[in-house]
Amino acid sequence: MSQHATYQSPLQGRYASPAMLALFSDDKRYGTWRRLWVALAEAEHELGLPITQEQIDELAAHVDDIDYEAVAAKEKEIRHDVMAHVYAYGLVCPKAKGIIHLGATSCYVTDNADIIIMEEGLRLIRDKLVKALAVLADFAEAHKAQPTLGYTHLQPAQLVTVGKRATLWMQDFAEDFHDLEYVRTGLRLLGSKGTTGTQASFMALFNGDGEKCKELDRRIAAKMGFSACYPVSGQTYPRKLDSRILNVLSGIAQSAYRFANDIRILQHMGEMEEPFGKNQVGSSAMAYKRNPMRSERICSLARYVMADAMNPPMTASTQWMERTLDDSANRRISISEAFLAVDAILSLVINVSDGMVVYPMIIRRRMMENMPFMATENILMALTERGGDRQQLHERIRVHSMEAVKTMKQEGKPCDLLDRIAADPAFGMSREELEKVLNPQDYIGRCPQQVEDFLETCVRPILEGYMPESVEAEVRV
Repeated sequence: MSQHATYQSPLQGRYASPAMLALFSDDKRYGTWRRLWVALAEAEHELGLPITQEQIDELAAHVDDIDYEAVAAKEKEIRHDVMAHVYAYGLVCPKAKGIIHLGATSCYVTDNADIIIMEEGLRLIRDKLVKALAVLADFAEAHKAQPTLGYTHLQPAQLVTVGKRATLWMQDFAEDFHDLEYVRTGLRLLGSKGTTGTQASFMALFNGDGEKCKELDRRIAAKMGFSACYPVSGQTYPRKLDSRILNVLSGIAQSAYRFANDIRILQHMGEMEEPFGKNQVGSSAMAYKRNPMRSERICSLARYVMADAMNPPMTASTQWMERTLDDSANRRISISEAFLAVDAILSLVINVSDGMVVYPMIIRRRMMENMPFMATENILMALTERGGDRQQLHERIRVHSMEAVKTMKQEGKPCDLLDRIAADPAFGMSREELEKVLNPQDYIGRCPQQVEDFLETCVRPILEGYMPESVEAEVRV
């Protein structure tokens, strides 16, 4: 059947990177199952069970030799995916057929493989997070002293700088980085715990030697690149882990949404703009449009991830005793889709950050329209130092400000606040004196220094310790 004649996930066809798609592919998942079977056979052989090196070598030689048609036919017959793969593996490994999966239950391969894949997925996400921080760091450094109107409640407030605002986005992503690494570096395998987590089958295989059961877990973990296994479990690894991982992914989505939403607002104001391709079409009807479609896509995918992150908590909270199977279908969808979506989100964040355009003249125009209001605090402080009554002067400024805004909004006239203050004998300042307080650089506080300090103490240690050589971050559509 043609791919155009059946449903395809948009995450596969439009958004996620080839690297993340490969990580959640059948080849990766079932190849990892086979590597786990090899590790189990090796560890059992090393601990004295009657498994030969010849059998292990045969298993290792056919790890990637997966006959999916044979698997599908067997699963249709027996309705069990793991046993179908055991059967197919045995077809190409006749000498080792009898010892594949020895002593294990299905979760030995399914759960351990899921943890391995998620750990690799977190590494890919981490690399993109670091790349996003690197690109944003360059942007913040370049614009650390560019004054711009700050907003509280989305209303004009005191000045900030373009670079300082970027540090707010970066701080969120840096927190996500630390959360991700904390969870990733603490990952443990399920190990070989048996059907209810008691290792009873392995106790039988090792003639009641509990130390060999413990050593089996240690060796399997080491062979698969992990430092430890969970000390106790039911049949599965604790589903709480899925919740912790998707909370990290949700956190990244939240940070990306905030970043992209700010870009959308700033593009509406004309102060900044996401990249726009030479031949890009903004609207099928309005040819002049330059829509922030990449930032909108970030928000759209981020909203999905935040909602998707509710699945693992519900699964973790409804596990019955040693296990239940109502987690399986949900996990197949919710975990992989969350990784694919965050992968796509971060590709977009990198792309947008690397091509953001700043329009200083538009920024200055809006800033200077509001500067008289921004300057009132400095005027108030200067007059108070001269002996003026702050409370009385504050009230006079409030009245003049309201009248100036009314004139601007109802009559469309320029701001005349300084003229009103100059004409008020309570202030005793000329128009020329007032003009001198309108230098934007006098109103950005420590913004440039805050940017420098933040980059030096919070971002550069991450970049120096984790900056990947290359990151696959192409925007596919």
